Amino acid sequence: MRIEEIQNEIIEEFSLFDDWEDRYAYLIELGKKLPALPEQYKTDEYKIKGCQSNVWVHPSRHGEQLIFEGDSDALIVRGLVSVLIRVLSGQPPAEVAQADLYFLDKIGMTSHLSMTRANGLAAMIKQLKLYGLAFEAQKTSEN
Repeated sequence: MRIEEIQNEIIEEFSLFDDWEDRYAYLIELGKKLPALPEQYKTDEYKIKGCQSNVWVHPSRHGEQLIFEGDSDALIVRGLVSVLIRVLSGQPPAEVAQADLYFLDKIGMTSHLSMTRANGLAAMIKQLKLYGLAFEAQKTSEN
């Protein structure tokens, strides 16, 4: 699926919930389903700077796709990591780098997060896009 299709799917899922407690509960549920990140990647190298919680994202390239694995020690943040990975993992690096992640506004996430979580979310997005740029540059230099 393309980035836009996945985002629209998430928007549709979150539209089923009327209040924010239910949306947070769903986000936490998504985080609980996120596969555990192997301990070898829970290092400073993969830690997202700017997050109050501990958040790690490990990127790797498989063919033309950028694959992300991630984790956090905070339940809501783990849910945020989960939806970002769902949207961006398995996409070409250039598309990750240029992705307009409009779904976060559409589901109201950006307006309902505390300031520290919103800053952490922005840091996660920035890092994932930087990984996209780095892997695209690596791919270009190999050709």
